[in-house]
Amino acid sequence: MRLDGIDRTIIAHLTEDARRSYADIARDVNLSPPAVKRRVDRLRAGGAIAGFSTSVNHAALGWNLEVLLLCYCGPLRATTRDALAEILSREPEVLEAWNVGGEADVIVRARLRDAADLERFLLKLYGDGIVEHTKTNIVLSRLVERRG
Repeated sequence: MRLDGIDRTIIAHLTEDARRSYADIARDVNLSPPAVKRRVDRLRAGGAIAGFSTSVNHAALGWNLEVLLLCYCGPLRATTRDALAEILSREPEVLEAWNVGGEADVIVRARLRDAADLERFLLKLYGDGIVEHTKTNIVLSRLVERRG
């Protein structure tokens, strides 16, 4: 899909604030609101915009602990990788998980309420026998965060 400067500006505005009105965006790109809507529809149909989301303050909801878990699984075959993906997908605390090359086999980003919640989560991971051990990295603060 080819994007011009106006498309990129529209995407930047929606990445910053997905609720920004077409009229507001139209003023910035010198188009009419219906023309902006047509472009957004085309960008969605072409896959450049996958969807719209809400940014949530998780700490305000009691989810105070964010971790990156380096998981070591022994020989990670396709069947065990798929089984681990299924286990992780059922856990609401898991935000993202990646099969990686390097020191660990899998990296999991999770958000939990507290240390007791983390301990419960780790015991559940070990209970399936796929994850042999982990290294836990606690996120202290975000240095850079990009959306979109």
